[in-house]
Amino acid sequence: MKMSSLTTTASRRVKTRKTRTKKEMGQVSKADSNLAKKRKRREKVKERKAKKRKLAEAAEPIPGSIAAQMPHALANYLVSMQVKSFPNLSALELDDLRIPESAIAQTTIWTDPRSLDQLVDFIMKSLPSLRLRLSQRSKSNGAPTLLYIAGAALRVADVTRVLKNKTLQGDKGGDVAKLFAKHFKLAQHVTYLKRTKIGAAVGTPGRLGKLLNETDALNVSALSHIILDITYKDAKNRKFFFGRDDDSCRQNQRYFLIFHFVRLKSLFV
Repeated sequence: MKMSSLTTTASRRVKTRKTRTKKEMGQVSKADSNLAKKRKRREKVKERKAKKRKLAEAAEPIPGSIAAQMPHALANYLVSMQVKSFPNLSALELDDLRIPESAIAQTTIWTDPRSLDQLVDFIMKSLPSLRLRLSQRSKSNGAPTLLYIAGAALRVADVTRVLKNKTLQGDKGGDVAKLFAKHFKLAQHVTYLKRTKIGAAVGTPGRLGKLLNETDALNVSALSHIILDITYKDAKNRKFFFGRDDDSCRQNQRYFLIFHFVRLKSLFV
């Protein structure tokens, strides 16, 4: 009886050790699996960051006026700005927002300053097709052929006055819409656009974004040109895409989301 008891006890000890060994092996195996998964996640993160770096590095610094460059240089510049504006997007998502070189106009024929007092002449010489469309009667209400994006309400008002020039509009050209949030409710702009034939719409990214995404008042069916007010500096000497704070980043995001929404036919900067 004593021998049997000793044998049983020893057997139990062996089983216990085996059970512990199996559990320990299972725990080790599970830990190894978790480490492998973590390594894969880290590798994927590194790959995504590397792709973003390549996109940012693809745009070399452009000397002189950014707007006066060839389309391929401008396309690279815009890609670098997208990477900075959307730091949390993957390379694939950024590529979906990419503005192709084929959508950017060749305007290097214009060698004079790209200032507001030269805007009419710039359009006449560099963008003759836009000048022709601005002088034609609009077919639908709230459907501009030109979308001019400016950074602030005061600048929008100044650009609107210039675009109302008779040299551009002729006798048949539509109205020029002035679209910004300061002093105007969204509903007021919706009412105005739905009852007015417009040839051009000048606005801030915030108001344009709301009109395009939250209403059907701003119609893009006739849209042929987009102009970015990229050469203008505000009172604080700031330009498009140059801000690095959170507000500037959000503003830049609005610019690119507007382009993405309208599936632009041409982009002029």
